[in-house]
Amino acid sequence: MTAVPDTGLGTERRLRALEAWLNRQVALETQLVTLPRSGCRYAIRRPDEPSRDRLFAEARADPDKQMPHWTNIWPSGVALADVVLERSAEVAGMRVLELGSGLGVTAAAALASGGRLVVSDYSTLSLRHCRYNALMNAGRSPRLLRFNWREADWPRPLQVEASRRFPLILAADVLYEGRDVGPLLHLIERLLAPGGALWLAEPGRKTAQRFLDMAAAAGWESVTTSAQGPWPDGSPVTIGIHILQRATYLDEVPANLGGWRV
Repeated sequence: MTAVPDTGLGTERRLRALEAWLNRQVALETQLVTLPRSGCRYAIRRPDEPSRDRLFAEARADPDKQMPHWTNIWPSGVALADVVLERSAEVAGMRVLELGSGLGVTAAAALASGGRLVVSDYSTLSLRHCRYNALMNAGRSPRLLRFNWREADWPRPLQVEASRRFPLILAADVLYEGRDVGPLLHLIERLLAPGGALWLAEPGRKTAQRFLDMAAAAGWESVTTSAQGPWPDGSPVTIGIHILQRATYLDEVPANLGGWRV
């Protein structure tokens, strides 16, 4: 599964087809997004406010309650996109998996950096938005993989990928609820290649700290930095960027516990 450059008329045809499909599902609006560190600017197409209200109402009526948080442009995804661009040398040519495709801000940065990107999400609508915005802003298309990483049964394509593993996994704002912690740790245990890294961006939720604590107890080391806005939604939140890797040595007491150095 690789991201293939799209050029010329092929890109235009794919964009027109994707936009036509999206317009049958939702009404679209455009939001301009500026990454605060790099200054890179993206034009992101997303569902307008009435469409977002309808999608949330439909999700609340669904027993699984998979809320369409992906319809918003969150600070964590913007911050992670900046990190990807800053560390593009580590991304170029790499097989990369993004958990939670969102609207494609981070995906556009990963593709512009030369990553061979697979994006995953439970929502087909989110995945199609991500592909559209990546094509529009980076001129390249990620491979799409629909699955719910909270579920134990993975689709066949993901089982195949698990045998090869990914050197880099990206995730922004994926830890909303307590039920997210265990499945995310299980997923990186199975999908991250030896020596690989998880780049996790989150706004300081207690759920994220629980994940970092659990990962530390399981032998993962993390280095944490922070990112400031301004963010597209105008919020003053500070985003934590956690780089997690499996410890390469034995130590009775880990030197880095859940993102906190001691």
